[in-house]
Amino acid sequence: MTTRVWAWLLSLAVLWGCTYFFAKVALGELAPLSVVFGRVAIAALALNLVLAATVGSLFQRNAPWRTFFAMGLLNNLVPFGLIFWGQTQIASALAAILNATTPLFTLIVAHFLTQDERITPVKLAALVIGISGVAVLMGPAALASGDGFWGQIACLGAALSYAFAGIYGRRFKAMGIAPLDAAAGQLTASTMLILPIMLIVDRPWLLPSFPSIAVWASLASLALLSTALAYVLYFRILAAAGATNLLLVTFLIPPTAILLGTVFLGEHLLSRHVTGMALIGLSLVAIDGRLLRFLQPAK
Repeated sequence: MTTRVWAWLLSLAVLWGCTYFFAKVALGELAPLSVVFGRVAIAALALNLVLAATVGSLFQRNAPWRTFFAMGLLNNLVPFGLIFWGQTQIASALAAILNATTPLFTLIVAHFLTQDERITPVKLAALVIGISGVAVLMGPAALASGDGFWGQIACLGAALSYAFAGIYGRRFKAMGIAPLDAAAGQLTASTMLILPIMLIVDRPWLLPSFPSIAVWASLASLALLSTALAYVLYFRILAAAGATNLLLVTFLIPPTAILLGTVFLGEHLLSRHVTGMALIGLSLVAIDGRLLRFLQPAK
């Protein structure tokens, strides 16, 4: 990857790492689906305004809305809803660590849904290590469905949805869709999908008080920085360096989330969380493969 792509990747990791902090603040006063709606709606509005002022609105062009709606469901609605609900049960840092299992699920999904990404013996070993890391992370309390069990399951479900989105999203490059169009399209579709669900489930008009300035600031940051800007970077990296290089971002998200959670939210990870994160990280290194190739002696 070029220096520019590395800069995009590091920036994306920080933006997505901040997601868990911004969401935790917003969830202090808003229901999970309301936070999802605020995130995608504000981001969609911002990106559509940019498009309207530059290359023209998606609604005035022959946009692939069926693809946008499918991607919005898999990459926004389902995972955002699960993660934000999960964060009402567990710490933001733990949610970020669990979300780092996305490449493990991608490995399984790609094996069954693609012809060119089969599970090799090395990847199978990595998968076993990663699953062991998840087991250690969740701990023995998982057997009794305690200690935030369902919150952790929700975050793992989000990772699975991201895996399907990663496979499905490959068609954007083949279709020649620009990164800004792809980001705006999927976020617009997500907004349309989540609005009726949010109104029925959350009934935001029944809130006991108007959200505070801190919540509005968190929603704006979540939408404009961790969503609108982040997805433009996401699709640029996907087009420039491919899905394999894009997966490197999963290594870098948890440190940002852990730092913010520890400093500003007073969160603390247990020893099993650190051990589980280390095992998941080891499995990601094995899946990525470049470090193993670097350590091999030259022929």
